[in-house]
Amino acid sequence: MRARGLGWLWMVIVVGCIPEAQLQPRPDARALAGDTSAAVAEAAGVRLVADGASWDAHPRNLERRLTPVEIRVENHSGRPLSIRYAHFDLVGGTNFQYAALSPLVLDEASDRQPLCVSGYTPGYWGLHLSWGPSRRWRTYPWAQPWGPGPYYDPFYGPYYDPFYGPPYSTRCEEPLPTQDMLELALPEGTLGNGGTVRGFLYFQGVADRERQVSLQARLVDANTGEPFGELSIPFEVSRD
Repeated sequence: MRARGLGWLWMVIVVGCIPEAQLQPRPDARALAGDTSAAVAEAAGVRLVADGASWDAHPRNLERRLTPVEIRVENHSGRPLSIRYAHFDLVGGTNFQYAALSPLVLDEASDRQPLCVSGYTPGYWGLHLSWGPSRRWRTYPWAQPWGPGPYYDPFYGPYYDPFYGPPYSTRCEEPLPTQDMLELALPEGTLGNGGTVRGFLYFQGVADRERQVSLQARLVDANTGEPFGELSIPFEVSRD
């Protein structure tokens, strides 16, 4: 039982220590005038502006769970441009590709249920009071099944017990996507010549894996399916 308790404690530590990642344009990126967190790239008449540090909606801790990137696409290519999540990737330093995740996929994966992790604050002394007639095992090593009646028993150590309050705690992460994520997501579809579209792309969290990434966008003719260009913007991964 102790191993189980320590396992839950470890989960709490891991969840609490996940770094928050924001993408900042690398020095060799073409910075957007007046915005130090955004960069721009152009090819074949298409202009891409990307900002990896602009998320300011709900949930506030999204950058500890995913990597949101706000983009704006301006189409002056003379042809309709296909806008699909499959056309966008973050490419890491080892050339590993992180695909943009559809909010609908996030919805199916999370099943709209919160992720809750419970754990123990180490180094706490306390007493708990319980009454029978039910019996149950404690989760600390010297546990014994107790009979009916009120009783006290002291405890100390890094163990987990889901029945008690402080110093035990539960953290619940809101299921993704939130309503803000759905409303602010980049819409998929066809961008006509002269049109502009903007929104957020959501990538797998890269903070614990990458120091640098490049946002890559493939340009695809919406009528023919023909690729006609590619855009790339280099970023540094900033951890808080």
